[in-house]
Amino acid sequence: EVWPLITRSLDKVKIACELNLVEGSMTVRTTRKTSDPYVILKARDLIKLLARSIPAPQALKILNDEYNCEIIKIGGLVRNKERFVKRRQRLIGPDGATLKALELLTQCYILVQGNTVSVMGTHKGIKQVRMVVLECMNNIHPVYNIKRLMIMRELEKDPKLQNESWERFLPTFKKKNVQRRKPHQLVEESKKASESAAAAGGKPAVKKKKSYTPFPPAQQPSKIDLQLESGEYFLSERQRKAKKLAEKQQASVEKTNEKRRAREREFIHPSLLKDADEGDVVEKSGEKETNEEANDDAGADMERLVGKFAKKKRKTSEEKSGDDDEDVLGLKDTKKKRKKDKKRKD
Repeated sequence: EVWPLITRSLDKVKIACELNLVEGSMTVRTTRKTSDPYVILKARDLIKLLARSIPAPQALKILNDEYNCEIIKIGGLVRNKERFVKRRQRLIGPDGATLKALELLTQCYILVQGNTVSVMGTHKGIKQVRMVVLECMNNIHPVYNIKRLMIMRELEKDPKLQNESWERFLPTFKKKNVQRRKPHQLVEESKKASESAAAAGGKPAVKKKKSYTPFPPAQQPSKIDLQLESGEYFLSERQRKAKKLAEKQQASVEKTNEKRRAREREFIHPSLLKDADEGDVVEKSGEKETNEEANDDAGADMERLVGKFAKKKRKTSEEKSGDDDEDVLGLKDTKKKRKKDKKRKD
């Protein structure tokens, strides 16, 4: 549909064109009838624009002398792909509003596609568009440049200001270094540290600045280095598994011992617990004597408790036996009274 229109337009300027669908290429060349030597460069620009998906009616305008074109490559200006997509979208704007405003101010046709920006228009307009595009890729919002272009457009209308500098009228936008927000985890950790310091009654800990050294830090040993150091590297797979299993069992034994000590701690007298907290006698020292003393005291306390319970049981049993004796005596008295009454009647 499009190619016949292009061939007709190029025939008018006496340029031959060829479309190869197998290779996917377009070729233009001069003929004996070509009178304008510069038209071949215009034809080259035409096929360039068609390759960048510019509509054929718009691309054919390049054959006129008033129009020029440039394809600005923006792919290698930003390394991070996500950042590149974000800045390219910033150039287009919401619903293409920024691009439309730029087209109206520069009197150029602009198409943003992939890693390139295709521009068609006058030399002056192309220069302005290139500046805006490159600054947008360098993290300067196109709105600032659009505002600048609007002021320049109004100043051009005044003939008195033609030979004067416009710097006093144009806005200057300084780049501000905005501090980035810290990650949520770091903020929470710093808050907890300050709260704990405040609860302890002291000032929050201030990080000391490390002294500058031109030498890099020492290289950390690799996994293989550590294995060579411990001798594990020369062990067979079976021996390694056995070693790991032994370490696991040892760790589990230590854990069970710790739990047992924690359970025994519940039966220790509070006064002994205070001493243990002050000097870490019971938990941290791990000496046998302190543990034995604590166990002896705990045993003494247990004996006292057992004695108390035994006394209470005796009292209750005595009271019960007393009540039973009273009941038995009462029954005997009633029987004797009945016998006496019978004898009297007789």
